[in-house]
Amino acid sequence: MFALVDCNNFYASCERVFNPKLNNQPVAILSNNDGCVIARSNEAKALGIPMGAPAFKYQKIFERNHIHVFSSNYALYGDMSARVMNLLSEFTPDMEIYSIDEAFLQFVGYETHFDLQKIGEQMKQRVEKGTGIPISIGFAPTKALAKVANRIAKKFAQQTNGIYVLQTEKQRFKALKWLKINDVWGIGRQHAIRLQKHNINTAFDFTQLPDDWVRKHMTVVGLRLKKELEGKPSLSLEEVANKKAIATTRSFDTQYEDYQYIKERISTFAISCGEKMRKQNSCCQVISVFLKTNKFQHNAAQYGKSITIKTPYPTNSSIDLVKYAIQGFDKIYKKGYQYKKAGVIVMGLIPEENRQLALFNQENPKHSGLMKQIDAINKSLGNQKIKFACQDLKRTWKMRQEHLSQRYTTNINEIISVL
Repeated sequence: MFALVDCNNFYASCERVFNPKLNNQPVAILSNNDGCVIARSNEAKALGIPMGAPAFKYQKIFERNHIHVFSSNYALYGDMSARVMNLLSEFTPDMEIYSIDEAFLQFVGYETHFDLQKIGEQMKQRVEKGTGIPISIGFAPTKALAKVANRIAKKFAQQTNGIYVLQTEKQRFKALKWLKINDVWGIGRQHAIRLQKHNINTAFDFTQLPDDWVRKHMTVVGLRLKKELEGKPSLSLEEVANKKAIATTRSFDTQYEDYQYIKERISTFAISCGEKMRKQNSCCQVISVFLKTNKFQHNAAQYGKSITIKTPYPTNSSIDLVKYAIQGFDKIYKKGYQYKKAGVIVMGLIPEENRQLALFNQENPKHSGLMKQIDAINKSLGNQKIKFACQDLKRTWKMRQEHLSQRYTTNINEIISVL
């Protein structure tokens, strides 16, 4: 049996743990630089605040409806997530952390020897008492059905107390006939539209399709999902793996046209990507750079461009990454536009120890030792203590976070004080 544990309204719940006055109040969490809404409490949803709502457009609505707005506090959310996952790991060693607020747990042999409802109650009590974060739990024979069971547990919280065990065929049929096709885990928007055109409106309808049709139109991935919904396990727990691509992107605090300013930002983003690669002992073979104007400024000239450059050899040297990033930037930058966002993405990642050296081009052997020393010093003394000449020595990147709560669990200067 699989269990999917989902933290309810996770970001809002993290804020409520340390500020109980927010309980039963509408709460909205904003993205980086306070750009748009990325999380809402049930009360905010009921007021019609959509996901992705631009903050500047909804400012008056926030004020009129007394919605409590917070900037993303990722230091707090990440730490609270780790606490939740550590508590869940006490119940089984077989766990896959699916996202910051979700985890799959596998209980092998528990079907006949243990009461899964009681195990769920113990998990819920342990997590909510230990962290203050409310959770919903769905048990089922497959990962896809565990997603369905979790949805039922959350949707009908009063009847289920946030826990639902889906075991019998009768339960499976009833659940799949209730679940709309566009709400099925793994069915994207385009697939949902295509299926609805064929009068496939529920998850149950999807399971009645011929295997050949599903494989033809939705590939083997769709066929695996169908088998999962039929109660036949096709997806196992995934092991933690290194990222296949690494990105550093930012929306600027305001709009910029200045070439030197944006060039410095691109250099810093490339250096950040290098640091991230070295942490997981990877090298990249491709680097992509992009620029964008502000799409919400309808009266301003719009421009967006990206470029991808293949490096002559696998590298994680910040020196090389800056060189190639600037080459790409020079090719896509255009005067006369006010840029709002830029970024660097490194792809084609391979393990550092397995990289194949080129015959005529290869990384300067001095770079490896230099990068290790820079990383070690920055780790011990704090990020950005050592900078490259292409960076602004007086500038420290700081996002716009006008509604940031305290980092109660990760910063000694911001812990709760009892007077």
